[in-house]
Amino acid sequence: MEAKIALIVGATGLVGSALVQLLLEDTYYKNVVILSRKSLGLTHHKLTEHLINFEALEEHRDLIQADDVYCCIGTTIKKAKTRQKFYQVDYVYPTELARLARFNGTCHFSIITAMGANAQSSIYYNQVKGEVEETITKLQFKSLNIFRPSLLLGDRDEFRLGEEIGKVIAKGLGFAMIGGLKKYKAIEAEAVAVAMQVLTKRSAEGVNVYESDQLQAIYEEQGTSVPKAH
Repeated sequence: MEAKIALIVGATGLVGSALVQLLLEDTYYKNVVILSRKSLGLTHHKLTEHLINFEALEEHRDLIQADDVYCCIGTTIKKAKTRQKFYQVDYVYPTELARLARFNGTCHFSIITAMGANAQSSIYYNQVKGEVEETITKLQFKSLNIFRPSLLLGDRDEFRLGEEIGKVIAKGLGFAMIGGLKKYKAIEAEAVAVAMQVLTKRSAEGVNVYESDQLQAIYEEQGTSVPKAH
């Protein structure tokens, strides 16, 4: 089987940065392409990095050439400061990326949304995530994988007080998250990255939605840890 090309958007985030390390060490891929606003500062013979302006993604359409596209981009309303900017990052960028990837022949598209994503939700964050899912589904990729993690655990570059409090609570209550509550249990970003890698490579046809407990199960099955940066 011929080695494939992967493209990652959102490579500086919690899940994206872990995913980069995994794919660089994976012989399934001959080249890992990153589209980003800022450099990761990594060097690897398989890595190709393009610094782009996401406000003009159409101008970079020729760079979106890959067998598998991983979309890990996302922000929060607090960090974005306005709903308009949040919508730009969490809806416009991913859907435009998906459209261009589909136009250029990508068969497999994987995207992180969020637990509770629903276009009819009264919660704006979940509503936008649901709208992203609906729009990208209409593009009819051969394989579309939608990943809905719960609260992500990991070391971020920036401090988010509310999120840090949530992590402490989530960890403390983790033992109680059993049965149907498992999907609400906080999950390590590394676990999501491993699950994305595994499930994207399986290339299940159609639209596949994976909840947080399923991602955790895949991670535990693999027993994989993310390689350290070079």
